Amino acid sequence: MTERTDGHREMAPSAFLTANFFAWPFIAAAAAGDALAVQAGEMARVLSWSPADSRRPTRLDWTSPNRVRLELSTMDLRDFSSADAAGAKDVPVLVCAPFALHCATIADLAPGHSLVEILAAGGRRLFLTDWHSATGDMRLLTIDTYLAELNVAVDEIGAPVDLVGLCQGGWMALVYAARFPGKVRKLVLAGAPVDVDAGTSRFTIAAQYLPFGVFDELTRLGDGRLQGRRAVEMWEPALHGDEVAKALQVAPGELDRQPTLRDRFAIWSDSTLDLPGAFYRQCVLWLFKENRLAQGRFVALGRPVDLTDVRHPLFLLAAHDDQVVPPEQLMAARHLVGSRPQDIESAIEPGGHLSLFVGTEILHGAWARVARWLDEPPVIASIAA
Repeated sequence: MTERTDGHREMAPSAFLTANFFAWPFIAAAAAGDALAVQAGEMARVLSWSPADSRRPTRLDWTSPNRVRLELSTMDLRDFSSADAAGAKDVPVLVCAPFALHCATIADLAPGHSLVEILAAGGRRLFLTDWHSATGDMRLLTIDTYLAELNVAVDEIGAPVDLVGLCQGGWMALVYAARFPGKVRKLVLAGAPVDVDAGTSRFTIAAQYLPFGVFDELTRLGDGRLQGRRAVEMWEPALHGDEVAKALQVAPGELDRQPTLRDRFAIWSDSTLDLPGAFYRQCVLWLFKENRLAQGRFVALGRPVDLTDVRHPLFLLAAHDDQVVPPEQLMAARHLVGSRPQDIESAIEPGGHLSLFVGTEILHGAWARVARWLDEPPVIASIAA
């Protein structure tokens, strides 16, 4: 990681290659120009093959009691509200979980490592988007499809909602709040890429250096889908031992004394989702190659997204050592949204990307602070629709 002249941290391409051994042929081909897209696509075929392709992904059971409130084509809308919250009149909280290769159970991993536990405490009405793995007939679904069904979920719960977006679910929540500002009261974004030019990660480097044909080929190999297991094995080396303990923010030897926690993390890590090819290609092109969201060129459900329409109370939560979404990519939202500076809270916590969602210190520290912040009445009187 190096420092840019504007103060942002930047990952040098060499660091990216060291951390992503299997990506180096892609970078080499891309550096020679887009004319080698076909060859790069062939590399995608070879490097993404895995003898485990035929294995059926495992699925982690939920830690917290819940029921499916609504079943849609893209998600199950899960209701984690406690029985004593059934008649509550408070604003419901909707967690927009990540839809990026792993299951939404990252938000409810295990007792003491569950964001759901933190947010449901105190009798809140709490809901979560449990995204479905893409089947063959979902290959043409786009970002608009997911935003439209997120809108259905909000209407089912009853607007306005407090919207909590995690990682990929964060930029989706931000887009939704800009597109339907009257349906959101408060907005929380955690580990979400907003301005990818503000800081460099391995994903932004891959998007910038690789010809788009590589991403097309990866979806073609999945019959129109990005196969989660292939992608994880290519781009995300599995965590082991002390790395898992570090993500969970427990002492290295503690996992040996908590085999259930260790096993649940392993099952979650092995629980992959397939993404619709159309959705995946849009994410790569619009967010990571062209940075349309930060540049005001993102179109959602027929309208350009203007982030200055986001005038909601806003909480930004990042991890200091996050190499997936550097803090700068999220904190740039401060200068892009229309929220008043006094209505924006932020925190950069020690830890990495996964620690934002399962780390015991962040959950019981920063997320507990977020929960208290959600309970506070907004300073601003109303949000114009």
